[in-house]
Amino acid sequence: MQNLRRTLPPLSSLLPFEATARLGSITKAGYELGLTQAAISKQIRALEQNIGIQLFERRNRALFLTQDGRELQKVVAETLFTLSDFTQGLRHKSSDGEIVLHAQLCEGLYWLMPRLSQFYQKNPNIAVRVAVSTLPITQASERFDLALQTSNRDSGNAKCLHTTPDTVFPICSPKYQSNFSKPLSIKNIPQYRLLHHVTTPQDWTTWDEWFAKLGIDIRVQTKGEVYDSFPMMIQATIEGHGIALGWGHTAKQLIDDGLLIKPFNEQMLLPDGISVYRPSEFEMREDTSVLLDWIIDELS
Repeated sequence: MQNLRRTLPPLSSLLPFEATARLGSITKAGYELGLTQAAISKQIRALEQNIGIQLFERRNRALFLTQDGRELQKVVAETLFTLSDFTQGLRHKSSDGEIVLHAQLCEGLYWLMPRLSQFYQKNPNIAVRVAVSTLPITQASERFDLALQTSNRDSGNAKCLHTTPDTVFPICSPKYQSNFSKPLSIKNIPQYRLLHHVTTPQDWTTWDEWFAKLGIDIRVQTKGEVYDSFPMMIQATIEGHGIALGWGHTAKQLIDDGLLIKPFNEQMLLPDGISVYRPSEFEMREDTSVLLDWIIDELS
């Protein structure tokens, strides 16, 4: 029998190679895998040294696969995805009947949590485990039955079941508004303290994008307070630090509770605001369909 330890390449190098080949960037591969650029480069060098073939070449500061690299990428990707699908199926069988709902952190905190008790009241025999994350569902650390995330994020081969529009608009606290003797005005917004949510990659609407979409000739870049956590920015807004951009679905409950207000009428429409997904390789169970119908009703 063949000794796989002697014939296989270093297994720890396969994920970095696949991600770099697929994304065409060591930086992007490192972000996806949670590794440094140096670590990704080291693993790729180890793979090249092990098989004795150059897999990538640089041209004009861009990274390209060699012919051998393209052939290896096809084999590695097919093997890894086959293994992933099979193990996901095994995990799915061992879930003991619970539904795993993957949700973005902000949707989980501000949209799902205020409503989930209503679902349990109507469906006391259905068990739901909520798994929250700041990462897109393509980077989910565990299998899920349903997923809730903004539509512009990477969803891979997951099947989109429902999409609903959303709106983006400025929000602040009554406390912040009380600092001004006159009503807040959109034309004076450069005079106010603005709060920014900055991520890598920047898959959230920025202030300058919001102004441009509405045809408002204002540029603020990141002047003000900058946060890499959306919940932290929302909490700072509630505490009266300044004005932030809020999303309709996640800000509604905070506005209804009087913690936040809409100081202006202007808002930006996102036709594809938030979507519900399921893994394409599994059929939905009956209890999962019940949860899906409830989520769609609530989003609508």
